[in-house]
Amino acid sequence: MNIHAVARAPASVGNVAVGFDILGHTFAGPCDEVSVRRIDTPGVRITAIRGADRSLPLAAADNTAGAALLSLCAALRPDFGFEIEIDKGIPFGSGLGGSAASSVAALVAANALLEAPLTRELLYPHAVAGEAVASGARHGDNVGPMLLGGLVLATTDRLLHLPAPDWLHVAVVHPDCVLETRRAREALAAPYPLHRFVEQSAHLAMLIAGCFRGDAELLRAGLRDVLVEPRRAPLIPGFVAVQRSAIDAGALGASISGAGPSVFAWCDGAATAAAATAAMREAFAAHGLDSEGWNAPVAGPRAEVLRCAT
Repeated sequence: MNIHAVARAPASVGNVAVGFDILGHTFAGPCDEVSVRRIDTPGVRITAIRGADRSLPLAAADNTAGAALLSLCAALRPDFGFEIEIDKGIPFGSGLGGSAASSVAALVAANALLEAPLTRELLYPHAVAGEAVASGARHGDNVGPMLLGGLVLATTDRLLHLPAPDWLHVAVVHPDCVLETRRAREALAAPYPLHRFVEQSAHLAMLIAGCFRGDAELLRAGLRDVLVEPRRAPLIPGFVAVQRSAIDAGALGASISGAGPSVFAWCDGAATAAAATAAMREAFAAHGLDSEGWNAPVAGPRAEVLRCAT
């Protein structure tokens, strides 16, 4: 029986503009790694967090990785516990799924230590429970893609993998600033008119249809967020210029990644994604912000166990 495992979970683009809280995809870029060890005493404890640019909670119930394993233990009631060490690679408050990645990596590692490992779908509610500690809400648009890989529709109790055409790439740029998820969600508190929901629903339908058909023009028509982006854009310095720069570089559409401040653009081909990445970084620089950028296929990796030991 394995008693120690290390797992890695990739960064993600949450919401994908028009799928607030239910649609997301991973991409090959920054990752979180979590080491989990079986211990004789039931319960969960966190012994180290490395790589974070600020203090993160060591109390298991207040940490996304710890809360995810507490949820797992409450469901399975094992006669042993887990000890966690976290290596953060995804920037805090970046809109790239950092809190979700720690939750998912911890679960995937701990799952490898169970006598009867669970399916990824059965890990999902525990990943959501972990993510909720950071965001203040239960949503699967980050943890779902991390569990399955690629583009995923994540409902309250179901994960559906969606096809992403081979030519579909993403450009992601993270500016050197922080936007905490809770603050970004507060911007959405005021009610919306019904016609905006109808318009957004049409865009989401076109985007999903475009993925199944491999139709770039449907994706272009669908990548227009009329609900969340207008309220969160003022929280991101230079967002309008950054978005415009991606479109001018040939992107099908661009919007806020997760809660922000990172910005993503879907592109037809790797070359266009590289051009959009460079253009967005230049636009952020014009507003006084350094940034990091990545471009990769939308059909990104899933969380995986890196190694196990007995």
